[in-house]
Amino acid sequence: MELVEALAEALAQAATILPEEVVQALRKARDQEEGPARVQLEAILKNVEMAREGKLPICQDTGTPTFFVRFGVDFPKLRELMEAIPEAVRRATKAVPLRPNTVHPFTGKNPGDNTGRFVPAVTWEPISGQEVEIHVLPKGGGSENCCALKMLTPGVRLRSVKEAVVEHVVGCGGLPCPPTIVGVGIGGGADLAMKLGKLALLRPLGSRHPEPEVAALEKELEELINA
Repeated sequence: MELVEALAEALAQAATILPEEVVQALRKARDQEEGPARVQLEAILKNVEMAREGKLPICQDTGTPTFFVRFGVDFPKLRELMEAIPEAVRRATKAVPLRPNTVHPFTGKNPGDNTGRFVPAVTWEPISGQEVEIHVLPKGGGSENCCALKMLTPGVRLRSVKEAVVEHVVGCGGLPCPPTIVGVGIGGGADLAMKLGKLALLRPLGSRHPEPEVAALEKELEELINA
């Protein structure tokens, strides 16, 4: 029961409280802008403040409940955790409340509690030891609709990767509800690349990849997208 309560609270916080580094980035962007852009950023910051104080969702689209779980192979409560995640989603959906976004793609049936086949979406990663680390990501539909997979011809240079990322982000425009945090996954098959792109969203805003070559690419992409 404690595990269910902790997970439900984590999901509630993810939907109602923006991480502090994101708030600071919004404030910095507001201070650098003028005209309509500044007005919009000011409105976003006001909305963030009201959501935190009122314990209300930041956005009416509270997303698809998504969990990333790194669990030790000797973690003693794995079965309990597997059962706790969907129950926590049901509880948070009712308590916050969260918008019931789980809809059967063929029948249109909505169970009303954000659960269903493959939902909540959970990615399990086994590690050594007994510890468990859980990340909660309420992935909104606007940003999810702007996800993309680009399969490049083998042997192309990094320039093609840059072009693919920049063209897609710029082409999406306002659809993902900017300001936009961009996650990019490179390499592997289609499923791995998409997974890496979503995992990148879990990193603290402003952090860089530990490999200097990748960190340099991140910096260049950020500059190109914002040019």
